[in-house]
Parts: sequence; C-alpha cells; structure tokens
Amino acid sequence: MTNNTVTRKPYATIIAVLVVAVYYFVNEKQPSPVDAAPIPTSASLHSSAAQYVDGQMMDGAGVVQKLLSDDNEGSRHQRFIIDVANGRTLLIAHNIDLAPRINALKLGDEIKFRGQYESNDRGGVVHWTHADPRGEHPAGWLEHNGKRYQ
Repeated sequence: MTNNTVTRKPYATIIAVLVVAVYYFVNEKQPSPVDAAPIPTSASLHSSAAQYVDGQMMDGAGVVQKLLSDDNEGSRHQRFIIDVANGRTLLIAHNIDLAPRINALKLGDEIKFRGQYESNDRGGVVHWTHADPRGEHPAGWLEHNGKRYQ
C-alpha cells in the first residue's frame, strides 16, 4: 500500500497544479471591448490620436466654440464647431432631416456625441449623429443638457 501511495502522489500533484492553472486561466479577467477602447472624453481626445480613425464611429465630448449656418444642400445639416481639448476642434454636421435640431444650442455649451469621424485639414468632421433609417449603419447621437438627439 505504501508503494501505491508513493506512485499516486506525483500524479496527484501534477493534476492539482493543472486544475489550479486552468482555474486561473478561465477566471482571469479578460479585457472587454469597453476596457480595450475607452470612450474618449473632451480631456482625452487630443492625447489619443488613435481615437481619430477615418470612417470609424467615435464617442466624445466638447464645448461649442462656434455656431455655423445650416448646410441646406442635399440633406440638411445643423453645423457647429466644438473644442475637444488643447485647441483641437471638430465640425459636427448633424442631419436635421433625420434627427431633431438642437434649438437651444449656444456658445460654451457642452455637447456629447457619437458619430462617424472623417479627417480634414481643420481637425475633422463628425457626422452620422443620428439613426440610420435603413438600419445598415451604426447609429449616432448628440446629447445636450441631458437630452439625446438622434
């Protein structure tokens, strides 16, 4: 019996080590998409150029720096420029044929957004700040004073 116990001990140790290793591997916190790509804020947008990818949806926030006239050619867009951080600006082009206009918007207001980024020589444009009526494009939105416009 003593021989049997001695020969089982190394196997029991190996099995115990494997069980512990599998337990830690399975229960180790895997990064979620939210952990891997945090939503940029007005304070972090400037410091992370990787957040600005042509054609990609992005989330952010900024302060209204300039109100522009509506673009009435083709689909109508409410347009304004926001300062996202350290002098970096974005033009927001919000389709008011598909989403409500933000009538109360004024200089100095904070605006949160989700939309599609396109680069240009002035900082970039964010559009698709609305739902796609055909459901083929990810939905975007604007948020002003706690109200969401999409």
